[in-house]
Amino acid sequence: MKLSRRSLLATTTAAVAAGAVPAQAAAGRAGTEGGGRRLRTGFERLAADGYALLDGQRVGVVTNPTGITRDVRHLVDVMHADDRVDLIAVFGPEHGFRGTAQAGGSEGRYDDPATGLPVYDTYLKSGAPLADVFTASGVDTVVFDIQDVGARFYTYIWTLFDCMEAARLAGKRFVVLDRPNPVTGRAALGPVLHKEFATFVGRQPVSQAHGMTVAELALLFNAEFLDAPVELETVRMSGWKRSDFYDASGLPWVPPSPNMPTPETALVYAGTCLFEGTNLSEGRGTTRPFELLGAEGIDGRWAAAANELEMAGVRFREAYFAPTFSKFQGKTIGGVQLHVHDREAFDPVRTGIGLLVTAKRSFSSFAWRPDHWIDKLTGSTLVRTMIDAGADTDEVVAGWQEELAAFRRIRQEYLLYR
Repeated sequence: MKLSRRSLLATTTAAVAAGAVPAQAAAGRAGTEGGGRRLRTGFERLAADGYALLDGQRVGVVTNPTGITRDVRHLVDVMHADDRVDLIAVFGPEHGFRGTAQAGGSEGRYDDPATGLPVYDTYLKSGAPLADVFTASGVDTVVFDIQDVGARFYTYIWTLFDCMEAARLAGKRFVVLDRPNPVTGRAALGPVLHKEFATFVGRQPVSQAHGMTVAELALLFNAEFLDAPVELETVRMSGWKRSDFYDASGLPWVPPSPNMPTPETALVYAGTCLFEGTNLSEGRGTTRPFELLGAEGIDGRWAAAANELEMAGVRFREAYFAPTFSKFQGKTIGGVQLHVHDREAFDPVRTGIGLLVTAKRSFSSFAWRPDHWIDKLTGSTLVRTMIDAGADTDEVVAGWQEELAAFRRIRQEYLLYR
């Protein structure tokens, strides 16, 4: 029988608090460094407790280059060298465990040269095929530790979802080690996905910017979206506040994917990634992906129109650039660069909508991708059809508020940090 949301959350949180990680019971107590807060990731807390949560388990880790310690060692290398952990497998997501693949690629199955561990490919696998991978690996417990960026269409949270479902099917235990949401956990923003538009850039009805950590998302997935719950445990951070941007963490930034080079990229991504659904460049192939947007035939009129919207916290600069790959490779094109001057006030989703509206109005060459990828990114036809009908930014944003309010109420039940 499927547990209620509240009972499942209480059971999961209590199990972790009372189990092999005694620090969980004091998760709100931050460590100190130089008299201030010091964030400790889920992995740091797991290791500090001697990996008690993994005692007696054959362990596999779902991770990528972001699974690092404060001194930039990879957690797989650290755990492999520690006799207290029986680490027997690694599972790589999109871009791969060591991060060598571009968007839409992975590293395949291989043995890791540094540790000799078998690395299994999870990319584009789900359900029974992914469960078979977990079974073949011989693990008892699957651990997840990947840095997310806070947007529904960033695929690692759906790797999390798929791995949770596969672990349930394979009868495996699942542990999520938490990391910060780099763009804060203050609020959920944007349209909510409709289930008929489910893809790997959005499996379930979550808002475009979810404002949650991966551990919180795991609790949400387990109670709301899985057919039946997996045996789930989460290891919380300490020293993190929902209002914190990534630079407050003191952690080094490792690009979670090749086109997410900085925390500033993550700040705008939940809005400007929508340009993947158009014939404009989203800045791939430049040193400022998702901050630079443009196409042939675009000039300073777009920046002027965008600035007239007076979007909170951001200004737009007329820009010209030549992508080295992806759309308009090797061609000099015109467009805008986003300059966020007040990140507290900045709303990436509203900004993305404003840029779509002004681009369509300013240039007759503007077009949606023929496959209507914009509908997959936004989660429904609402954004595309409203903009095509001439709606302005405020009207488009108003169109999703009722569904967003409903998601916010559900989301509230799974927040671990207040």
